[in-house]
Amino acid sequence: MNRVAGIRRYPLKSAAAEHLDEAEIGKHGLDGDRTWACLDADDTIGSAKQPRLWAGLLDIAAAYEPARGDASERVVVTAPNGAGGDAGEPEADAAVSDWLGRPVRLTRTAPQQLRRHHWWPDEPGMIPEWAADAEPGGDALVAAGHDAAGGRFFDFGALHLVTTGAIRRLSAEHGTDVDPIRFRPNLVLDLPDDPEPGRRIAIGDAVVLEVLVPTPRCVIPSIAHGPNPKDPGLLKTLARHHRVDVPGFGRATCFGFYADVVSGGTVRTGDPVATG
Repeated sequence: MNRVAGIRRYPLKSAAAEHLDEAEIGKHGLDGDRTWACLDADDTIGSAKQPRLWAGLLDIAAAYEPARGDASERVVVTAPNGAGGDAGEPEADAAVSDWLGRPVRLTRTAPQQLRRHHWWPDEPGMIPEWAADAEPGGDALVAAGHDAAGGRFFDFGALHLVTTGAIRRLSAEHGTDVDPIRFRPNLVLDLPDDPEPGRRIAIGDAVVLEVLVPTPRCVIPSIAHGPNPKDPGLLKTLARHHRVDVPGFGRATCFGFYADVVSGGTVRTGDPVATG
């Protein structure tokens, strides 16, 4: 039976994942997902797509606690050295700033001009057709995504997913096991293939998703993620085997896919999954 193999949430954009047994999915995605971001001194938000500035965020833990009774929802941020606090409080800002080595602050309010730094990989094939003027190996200031209605710092869709079948094929192409966490998905589905855009995915009794587009890849899969060391050769494998047409955009090196939420509910690891 096809099933949910993993659930991941990222309460702080570009921070480490929470590995969950269950979560609530609403029209804006997983409850608590990417509700906070780091803001740098130049008013750009933190994204590990520029690892020179933000790779250290991948080592920061962020845990979402929903509102219960009289207690408001909160996100607890913890640096690898144990320092931290509630997002929005000075202790959390200080812990993340100390870890990154420069002053930053956490915010859940998007700046009026929402931008981020983006490093364009110099591996051939890693720049999408719609960014043909980008300089390989160069830094650029680009517009950042934000779901204003849901208060989420999303790059594109409400949910990002990968399938076990695609991961197995990539591991074979790459010659070593590839951990799905390198792609920072919300859901890992035990399916033989990625569903095509427009297809629907039913999960459990209530959740229905609609596939949008394949996910264009950046440098993030190749940098260190917790116990997973740097693997720059992964970009070569992706560019060689996974450059595809993104409907409405052009060709790009992609892995995984974005989806919108048609109907929400509770999702649990082990829930049955059906595509149609």
